[in-house]
Order: sequence, then C-alpha cells, then structure tokens
Amino acid sequence: MSRSLDARPWYRRIHVDRFVLAIICAAALASVLPVHGSGSVVLGWATKALIFVLFYLYGVRLEPREAIDGLKHWRLHLTILASTYLVFPLIVLAARPMLHTLISPQLFVGVLWLSILPSTVQSSINFTSIAKGNVAGAIVSASLSNILGVVLTPLLAMFVMRTGGLVIEPASILDLFVQLLLPFILGQLTRRWTKAFVLGHPKLKYVDQLSIVTVVYNAFSDGMNEGVWHSVGFGDIARMLPVLLALLGLMLVLTWWVPGRLGFDRRDQIAIQFCGTKKSLATGVPMASVLFASATVPLLVLPLMIFHMSQLIVCGVIAGRYQRKPASWFESPGERQVTV
Repeated sequence: MSRSLDARPWYRRIHVDRFVLAIICAAALASVLPVHGSGSVVLGWATKALIFVLFYLYGVRLEPREAIDGLKHWRLHLTILASTYLVFPLIVLAARPMLHTLISPQLFVGVLWLSILPSTVQSSINFTSIAKGNVAGAIVSASLSNILGVVLTPLLAMFVMRTGGLVIEPASILDLFVQLLLPFILGQLTRRWTKAFVLGHPKLKYVDQLSIVTVVYNAFSDGMNEGVWHSVGFGDIARMLPVLLALLGLMLVLTWWVPGRLGFDRRDQIAIQFCGTKKSLATGVPMASVLFASATVPLLVLPLMIFHMSQLIVCGVIAGRYQRKPASWFESPGERQVTV
C-alpha cells in the first residue's frame, strides 16, 4: 500500500457497505413515511413474493455434491454448528438476568432471536479467504448452517423465544414452509436447468438485497402504524450497542480458544472463528417476518441489524491482521491466543 493511501484522513478509509446503508435508509424512511391502508396490503404481498424468490435463489446456488463431499471434515462442521446453534444461545440465556438490567425486554427478545440464527455465507467465506483460513471448510460449514437453519432456527425459536415472552403460532410454521422451505427445495430440484442463468448473472444479488430492504421497510412501517417505537427510546438502543459488542467479542474469543484446545490447526481455527460467530441478516429478517406478528418484527430485528454491522467491521479488522501473519504462523501450533 502506498504512503499516500496511508495518509488519507480516517473518514476516507472507512468502507461503507451500500447494502447495510440501504437497510438503514429503509428503516429511517419507514419511520418517517410508513405505508398505510391498501398500500400496506400490496407491500405485504410483494414482500412475501420477494422472500419466496430469495430462498428459491438460495436453493439454486447451493451445490449439493460440494456439501456432501465437504462433510468429510465433520469435526470442523460440528464445532461451527455447535458454536452457532448451541453456545451462542446458551450464553444469551445465561446472561439473561444481567441483560434485563441493561436493555428493555423487547430488545432482549431481539438478542435472543439473533442468537439462534444461522451463520452468514458470503462474508464468512470472504473473511476466511482474506485471513488465509480453510476456505473449503468455511464454504461447506456456512452453507450447511443455512440449510439446517431453515429447520433448526424455528425449532429453537419455539423454545428459546418463549423464554422471552414471544410465542410462535402453529400457523407460522406452515407459512415458514410455504415461503422459505418450499422455494429452497424447488431451487434444488430445478437447479440443473436454472443454475447456469442464476450463477451467470451476478447482478441477481440485487434481488436478494431488494428482498431484505423491502422486508425491513415493511416491518418498520407496520411498527410505526402499531406505535411500537413508543416503548423504546434512544437510551435503550445506546445501552444495547455495548451489549452486542461484548457478545461478539466473547464469541470471537471462544471460537478461537476452544478449537485451539481441541487440536485444530490455525487455518481451521480461522474458519471456525468467522463462521461460528456470524449471524445472517439475510436469513434472520425474512424469517422473522414469516414467524412473528408484523408489529413485533422491527424491535426483533433491530439488534440483528446492529450486530450485523458490528461483525462486519470487527471481523474485517481481525481478518486483515491474520492476513499479515507470516506463513510459519499458520504451519506451527504455537501459542493459541486471539489476535485482535
């Protein structure tokens, strides 16, 4: 990197994720100009259609053979899945008494929700690649996490969310199958005819992003119409940020230290750390809109939105530090400590 780049002001070195920025703008716009009446009905059906398309594309993009071949490294995948679906929610549940003194009950339910979500796919793989970790293992684990998440997250939600006072109605499970699982299965069944088109058109990622932005706008519009923001102030949100950063930091430490004690090499440790700590905004937002009443969704996904932005920034810093490590650091076991 040139000296001129290093000399740039700090605000010019900040990378702005346009997708995250679009989500924030959608939430802000809905808070000022929420949709009403017949417009709300039309937007609701449009949102359902976009969610169906979103999970259909997920099904087309996933190569079943790659996932089956990659399952041979079962210890790596089992460790990542345990971090995602067991350790993460257990930490949140264990910290519940303390968290209730720091954040409102509504926001605590949102923290519960993010704790049972699957890992991200793209960013987990990207950060693992940047950090010179086990990319093949990250691809399989992140994909497997999302496949299982379609089933595991609702099952966990039926128990975990009840502890936060939010109950999933049986009808929501049927909606989940129709809007999420069915299109995913259809994508898998039709991928031999559609994968060339889907994989050959990278701009289809904007369909994914449009789906999420539309869900956020619809959810926050419903929240404004129901007066949900009257129960949460800026002070609640300000207190939630350090809670989420602490949770992220603890998971980053555990997903590095524990695999080191279990004998994983550093490349596997990197994959476990990035895949085992991430939570998917792309899955969590539409799934919440299917499972829960529309008025509860804004506060439910707000912690997830903040956590998503935080994990991108923090993991980007860590991946850059790992990238600069010498080759010998990856080959020898050395001292297993987190470098942040």
